[in-house]
Order: sequence, then C-alpha cells, then structure tokens
Amino acid sequence: MSAKVQKQKKEENKLSFAFNKTNYTILIVGLLVIITGFLLMIGGGSDNPEVFSDAMFGFRRLTLAPILILTGYLIEIFAIMYRPKQTK
Repeated sequence: MSAKVQKQKKEENKLSFAFNKTNYTILIVGLLVIITGFLLMIGGGSDNPEVFSDAMFGFRRLTLAPILILTGYLIEIFAIMYRPKQTK
C-alpha cells in the first residue's frame, strides 16, 4: 500500500507548464484579431488640413474595428482560461 501512495505522490509532484500548444494557438489567433482591428482603425485623415474628410467616420473605423478588438480580447481571455481535457 505504501508503494502505491509514494507513486501517486511522485505523479502529483511532477511539474507541468500552465499552457500547452492549444492555448498558445488560441492566444496567437486572438492577437491576430486584435492587430487586424487596430490596422482597420488606421487612417481617415486628410492631407490638406483645410479640407474635412468624412472617411474617419466610416463603418470600418467606428464599428468594425472596435468589435474586432473586443473580440480579440475575449479570445485572449478564453485562451488563458481554457484547460484542455486531461487524458488518463
């Protein structure tokens, strides 16, 4: 009986990483979504300061980009919290 208990204690003491390959893949996907959102937000200004440009108030900059950025952050939170099923 004591050999079984010692073997279980050794297995419990075994160190492992907090994240595995799946977590890192999800993290990278979330990072790419965030970067895409920020890239969509770039621009919209005018070369001539005396001319007003309505391009900065378009759907892409005011709606789509922030939605992508928030989605990317939610993906990052999911990637951190995700724990894959352990096989025995």
